[in-house]
Amino acid sequence: MKPNKRTIAIVCGGDSSEHDVSLRSAQGLYSFFDKERYDVYIVDIKGLDWHVNLHDGTTSAIDRNDFSFQENGCRKTFDYAYITIHGTPGENGILQGYFELMQIPYSTSGVLVEAMTFDKFVLNQYLRSYGVSVAESLLIRRGYEHLVSDDDILSRIGMPCFVKPANDGSSFGVSKVTNIDHLAPALRKAMMESDEVMVEAFLDGTEITCGCYKTSEKTVVFPITEVVTSNEFFDYDAKYNGQVDEITPARIPEQTARRVSELTSAIYDILHCNGIIRIDYILTKNDDGTDKINMLEVNTTPGMTATSFIPQQVRAAGLDIKDVLTDIVENQF
Repeated sequence: MKPNKRTIAIVCGGDSSEHDVSLRSAQGLYSFFDKERYDVYIVDIKGLDWHVNLHDGTTSAIDRNDFSFQENGCRKTFDYAYITIHGTPGENGILQGYFELMQIPYSTSGVLVEAMTFDKFVLNQYLRSYGVSVAESLLIRRGYEHLVSDDDILSRIGMPCFVKPANDGSSFGVSKVTNIDHLAPALRKAMMESDEVMVEAFLDGTEITCGCYKTSEKTVVFPITEVVTSNEFFDYDAKYNGQVDEITPARIPEQTARRVSELTSAIYDILHCNGIIRIDYILTKNDDGTDKINMLEVNTTPGMTATSFIPQQVRAAGLDIKDVLTDIVENQF
C-alpha cells in the first residue's frame, strides 16, 4: 500500500550544454514543492548514469527498468516525474516516451509536442499554418550545406540574421550575423550543438515572454515579462549572468498585453500542451503603427530558479509557486 504522500521525482541534468543550468532549476523546484504534501527527490541523469539524491546526502542508482531506486534497503518507486531538463532527452520527447512506457505521469507535454517544440524550424512552420506570425527562416543540415548558398540566405533572410541550432536549447551555439563573411563561422558554431541549423531573419523590436499553464478546471496566463539587454541578443550571459533587465509586468500597451495573453493561451491549446510553458515573442510594428506579435519559440521546460522568468511571473500574479506546482501535479490524478 502506498503512503499518503505522493513521491515526486524532479528529473534534471540531461545531455546538452545546459546540463548545469538544469541542476539549478531542479534545486529551485525542490525548494518550491510542498514537502508536507509530497516526498520529493532530485533525479540527475546524464547518459546512462541515472541516480537519485537521497535525503541523507548519499545517492542511489535508478533502475531504468522501472524507474525505481533503493533507500534504506527498501525499493521505492515514483508516482510522478517533474521534468526540468533543458535539452535532450527531457525537452525533445525521448524521456516522455520512456515515462509513457513506465506509465508514470509527467509534467510536460507529450512525445509529439515535445519533439516539435524542440525543433524550432518545424514548430515555426507548424504554427505559421495557424496564422501565428514568425520570422522568415531556412534550414541547413549537416552534410547538405551546399544546398543553401550565401545568395539564398541574402535574398530570403537578409542581414542581419540569427544562426542557431534548430533542435537544441537557445543558450549555446547562437550567433547574430551582420556580414555574410561571418556566416560560415556561425554555422560551424551552431553545428557543434546540433546537426540541423536554422538561419532566421532578425526582427527589431521589444522582446517579451509569457508563461501559462492549464488544468481541467482553470487557465492561468501569467503577467508578461519584458526582456531588456545591452548584449547583442538574449544570450547565455544575459540569461544566467545577470546581463539583462527583466521587467514584470512588461511596459507595453494594455491591449497588446491582452493580445499576447490570448495568443499564448491559444498556442497552448493548438499544441495540446501540459504543465507550464513559456512562449517568447518579439513585438515589432505593423505599417499602421500597431504592435505585431511575432513568436520566437515555445519553451516547455522553462527555467525554475528563484530568479527565472516563471517564478517572477508567478509572484507578479500574486500566486504562490507551491500552489502552482500542486495544481500541475494533481491535474493528472
